[in-house]
Order: sequence, then C-alpha cells, then structure tokens
Amino acid sequence: MEKDNIKNLIKTLRESDFYKNADLHIHSDFSDGKMTPVEIIEKAKEAGKKYIAISDHNTLDAYLSTNILKEDFVIPAVEFDCFHKGVLIHILGYGVDIDNKKLRSILAKNKAGSKCKIYRALHLRNPEKVIEKIHKAGGITILAHPACYWCFNPDSFIKSLIDIGLDGLEVYYPYKGLRRIVKFHSKETIQKIAQKYDMLKTGGSDTHGKKLL
Repeated sequence: MEKDNIKNLIKTLRESDFYKNADLHIHSDFSDGKMTPVEIIEKAKEAGKKYIAISDHNTLDAYLSTNILKEDFVIPAVEFDCFHKGVLIHILGYGVDIDNKKLRSILAKNKAGSKCKIYRALHLRNPEKVIEKIHKAGGITILAHPACYWCFNPDSFIKSLIDIGLDGLEVYYPYKGLRRIVKFHSKETIQKIAQKYDMLKTGGSDTHGKKLL
C-alpha cells in the first residue's frame, strides 16, 4: 500500500471505527505479545474488523515469516523504540514495504531487541532516522500513545517531531492497564494538537494479550 493510499485510508476512518472496526496497534508473539499472527487474524475475522495492523517492536517478522499480508484487511506495520529530547517514545510506521533494505537496516538484530523491554530501552533509535527510513519504505509515521509521554509542553514536544517528518498521532487509544496509570496528558489535549497541525489521527488497542480489545 503506497503512502498516499494509506493516508487516504486513515483519513476515511472515524473515532468510532477505531473503537470498533479498526485496530492498528496489535502485538504478536514475534514481539512481546501472546498471540501468533495467525491467531490475531482469526480473532480479527471473528470480531468483524475492517482493518488491523500487527505493529511489533522493532521487527517485521510477523509479516516476513507468515503470509498474513494476503489478507486484504491487514496493513503492514512496525513500532520503533526511540529517544527524543530525553523521552523514550514509540513511533509507528504504517503501510511500509516489508522488503525495503533501508527499513530492515534499523530492525532488531535479535529476539531481545523486540521482546525484552530492558534490552530495548538500552538500544533506542534516533527518531529522525526512523522517520526517514519509514518514509523511504513508503510508509507513514505516527506517534504511539502520545498522552503517556512525560513532557511539560506536549504541543512543543509534538511540534519538534513534526519538524523532522512525523505524520500523525495515535489519538484514539483506550489507555488501559499501565498506560492508564502512566498518563500525563488527556486525550482531548492530544486531539486538539492533532487538529491544530492537521495531522493524521489513528487508533489502536496496543493489545499484548490473548484477545483483541
């Protein structure tokens, strides 16, 4: 799926879609999730999802090791652990070419790089480089769960990422579990920022367990 096509698709999705028909933030057991990619596909079909994206940490193995992209409701995705202005952030890439060599060059080199939180925290990526590689792989870039980042001025923080190419924000997010506790800003604040800068707005459950939310 080309960049313009994925942008146009996301623009057609509404808040209600992200809480019912579309889940663009799911983790499989190739990362720190508990379901296999095939199990995710099966559960998504049972739930009547229109679009899903398996967005594992720093790896595309869910796609490279299976044939799930044959399903037309699956959007190829990846989530990178990055460090920006003293804050650990996650940048999602959607609609990427999974065979792109430049994108593959920044993927995890071993299982710990996608499965182990401590290892991942010690091997954070430069967000400007990540955004560049995702764009060159034909994808768009989204800041995951932006209400959870510790920064005094979320507008300024997000604007600094826009300046290096960020395309959008994960606005429609349930903020359950740990994210419900570690949350420094409101969803309303994030939505206003997305509207202010005319950013793409996405959503997802960030599911790591054995069921889709």
